[in-house]
Amino acid sequence: MPFFFKFKSTVFYLSICFLTCGQKQLRHTPKTDTPKGKEQIVVAANRTGAYLPSITDKRIAVVANQTSVIFKDKGHVHLVDSLVSLGVNIKKVFAPEHGFRGTVDAGELVNDGTDTKTGLPIVSLYGKNKKPQPEQLANIDLVLFDIQDVGVRFYTYIATLQLLMEACAEAGIPVIVLDRPNPNGGYVDGPTMEKEHTNFLGMQPIPLVHGMTIGEYASMINEEGWLANQKKVNLTIVSLLHYAHDSVYSVPIRPSPNLPNDQSINLYPSLGLFEGTHVNAGRGTEFQFQRYGASFLDSTSLDFKYIPKPNFGSKYPKEEGKTCFGEDLSTAPRTHEVSLKWLLKAYHNCTDKSQFFKTAGFTKHAGTKKLQQQIEAGLSEAEIKATWQADIEAFKRIREKYLLYP
Repeated sequence: MPFFFKFKSTVFYLSICFLTCGQKQLRHTPKTDTPKGKEQIVVAANRTGAYLPSITDKRIAVVANQTSVIFKDKGHVHLVDSLVSLGVNIKKVFAPEHGFRGTVDAGELVNDGTDTKTGLPIVSLYGKNKKPQPEQLANIDLVLFDIQDVGVRFYTYIATLQLLMEACAEAGIPVIVLDRPNPNGGYVDGPTMEKEHTNFLGMQPIPLVHGMTIGEYASMINEEGWLANQKKVNLTIVSLLHYAHDSVYSVPIRPSPNLPNDQSINLYPSLGLFEGTHVNAGRGTEFQFQRYGASFLDSTSLDFKYIPKPNFGSKYPKEEGKTCFGEDLSTAPRTHEVSLKWLLKAYHNCTDKSQFFKTAGFTKHAGTKKLQQQIEAGLSEAEIKATWQADIEAFKRIREKYLLYP
């Protein structure tokens, strides 16, 4: 099971504080819905005294992207930039989907390269190579993982985490995960991934929304025997402070190009299912995952319209240049479930239902063929969601063992 680092002495703690130039457990800039008298959330990256002793004098690799930051009173500094300035011996950076600095389109291959700011080699984990190869870990003593996740199964950072842990288990290399809040951490919902449909958009039998931090989920991967050959990696989770699963956490840096704000992150579990259809979910606009529409939806029932165009994060959006009819959800109330109402409404207002689904893609996102079949058979949202409940309850019983926070 994961364990937490403790300071060995007051003197050592003071020395770490001096080295990090005041990078203490700061109350940082992200907004949190913090009741009066309670402390704001402190991300693990800010707890430098809890992990610097374990990486000093070691050759390390860092799995990171643009969200891997240490918060300060007036902003933030990237974790890698901070560690380099402290003389930590970083040998390379492993980059997930969207790249190290977070500018690559969804689904676009991330290339190996060199970080122009630090000169560090960047090794892609989103392309032909999704799992670190033995030669890429040959000169590494420890891997540090720090990425902001959003708690949705088909968001690929947890797949990257699993394959990284698997490679490190095989190579006998320890992994430290710096935990971050889950902005969708207050509920568990959605269809559960079926074994026969596992893929990079869902590698384990978990519901669409799992309600765990990335650190908690790493522990589950390790202890449930989900790594190849049921190996275990030497895993340490550096925990959050003052976090609870029902905390309302505003992610301060977009975790990927098409999740620009809190509304998109909140709606992503529901509108992300459109990724397996021919319907546009706001890509090619400034309201990604805050609207949906298509040229083949009935304009008399869905009179909101927009035209997707290539932009940052979406070079080739679905329905590019076409007038799409759908709904604007940019001001919709915050939801605490996977809602099917928008998917069902779009399907029922599709002028050619045979063209609605990308069947293979929809199955990959849903994790099951049943959801498409249920929609095509005319089941209501309540009827469909009732079929999820037994699997959700079974998962919650497993999940309970790995929760680090109330």
